[in-house]
Amino acid sequence: MDFFEVVKKRASYRGPYKDQKVPDEDIRKILQAGIDAPSGMNFQGVSFIGVKDPEVLKKISEVISTPATQTAPLIVVITQKLSGPLVYGMSFNVEDYGAATENVWLAITALGYAGVWMDGMTKAGDNADKIKKILGIEDESIVKTIIPVGVPEKEPVPSEKKKFEERACII
Repeated sequence: MDFFEVVKKRASYRGPYKDQKVPDEDIRKILQAGIDAPSGMNFQGVSFIGVKDPEVLKKISEVISTPATQTAPLIVVITQKLSGPLVYGMSFNVEDYGAATENVWLAITALGYAGVWMDGMTKAGDNADKIKKILGIEDESIVKTIIPVGVPEKEPVPSEKKKFEERACII
């Protein structure tokens, strides 16, 4: 799929997935896309866990219970080690996390799968801590988001975007 087609096609899919596994080769490509994202000062504090074990998937879906989490054959969990101030009191945690997560999502789309960036539901209450415990993460990393991944039962429909002239200009 052409890069610009992938960007246009990317959509949030919150529905159920078909009972079809994501091959390990595709999981590696998806996670590698996150690894390949830019990182401020090359800190590389964002990490990725591809969860395909049915028992672990079930436990995560009990924490964040939606049609997507209950049926996804893969959940990508994105974690981050927060950096201290790096240069002139700045850190790039938000930028690193956003770039890495977008790369993962674009890879999911390019490979013909669907997903949804579940940032809000992951942050709600103590969900992130519960997922961290399920995964046995013992270091200082925090769980930033999960992305359920799979072959959608219905074709995802991208949200309508405002016209170019409302959001961009060339000067």
